[in-house]
Amino acid sequence: MASKSLKKFIYLSIVAAVMTIGLKTTAYLLTDSVGLLSDALESCVNLVAALVALIVLTVAEKPADAEHAFGHSKAEYFSSAIEGGLIVLAAGSIVWSAYPRLLDPQPLENVSVGLLISLGASLINLFVALVLIKQGAQNHSITLTADGKHLMTDVWTSVGVLAGIGLVKLTGWIILDPIIAMLVALNIVWTGYRLLQQSAKGLIDTAIPRAERQQIEHIFDQFRKPEIEFHSLMTRQAGQRKFISVHILVPGEWTVQKGHDLLEVVEQKIRDHFPFPVTVFTHLEPIEDPLSHNDFGIDRGNSI
Repeated sequence: MASKSLKKFIYLSIVAAVMTIGLKTTAYLLTDSVGLLSDALESCVNLVAALVALIVLTVAEKPADAEHAFGHSKAEYFSSAIEGGLIVLAAGSIVWSAYPRLLDPQPLENVSVGLLISLGASLINLFVALVLIKQGAQNHSITLTADGKHLMTDVWTSVGVLAGIGLVKLTGWIILDPIIAMLVALNIVWTGYRLLQQSAKGLIDTAIPRAERQQIEHIFDQFRKPEIEFHSLMTRQAGQRKFISVHILVPGEWTVQKGHDLLEVVEQKIRDHFPFPVTVFTHLEPIEDPLSHNDFGIDRGNSI
C-alpha cells in the first residue's frame, strides 16, 4: 500500500532528529545557553514525534478487516494530535528552564563554536523538512506533512535562537538569552495548537478541499443531461484516502443494468482523476420521483 513507501521518509526524520539532538545538546553544553537548550528540547520532541509517526503509518497501512471495513487510514490523525501535545509539553519545559535565568541572567561561553554547531543542525532539519513537506503533499499524508511542518518550525526557531545568541555576543545583553527561550516556547505552542486543530478536523470528518470538490462537479458536468442529474454530494477524508458519496438521478424507465453501467463509468472517472486513494459511493434514483429531490447533501447546501 502507499503508506508502506512513506516509512522511509519517517526513518529519515528519525535519523535527522538523533543527529540534531546530539549537535544541539553539544552546543548547549558548550555555551550554557537556555536558548540553545530550548532548541535541543524541541529536537527531542521531533524524535518522539517521528517514532509515533512510524507506529501510526504502520497501523494506517493495514488493510480493511471485519472490524474496520473502511480501513485504518484515519490512524494518521492521531500522529498529529500526539505531536501537537508533545510540542506543548516541550514548551512548558523550556519555560521551566528559562524562568530562573530571567531572574538571574548568566554569561555565555564558547558562543561562536556553539552557534556553528547549531547552524549545522538547522541545515539538517531544513533539508529533511522540505523532503517531508513535498512528499506529504504528493502522497496526501497528514503524518508526513505534520512532521515536515514541525521540522520547518524548528528551523525557524533555530534561526531566531541563532540570531538572538549572536546579539548576546555582540551586545553583551545576557538577558536576551532567556527572553529568546521564552519566545521559542510561545512559537512552538502555536505550532502545537495548529497540529491539534488539523487532527480534530480529520477526526470529525471535515470535507475534502473546496478545489477538489469543484473538480468532482466538473466530472459530473461531463455526464449531465436533461434526464441525468447529480445531487447530495458529500465528502470526507481519512488520512490519505478520501471518500465521496453522490446520488445520481436517471429516468425511472431505465433498466437496472443501464443505470449500473452509468454509475460504474462515473465512479471510475472520479478514481482516475485523483492521484490519491478514493472510495466512491453512488446511489441511483428515478429522476421523476419528487422524493428523489428531497435529500440534498451538505456539500450541495454549501454551494461546493
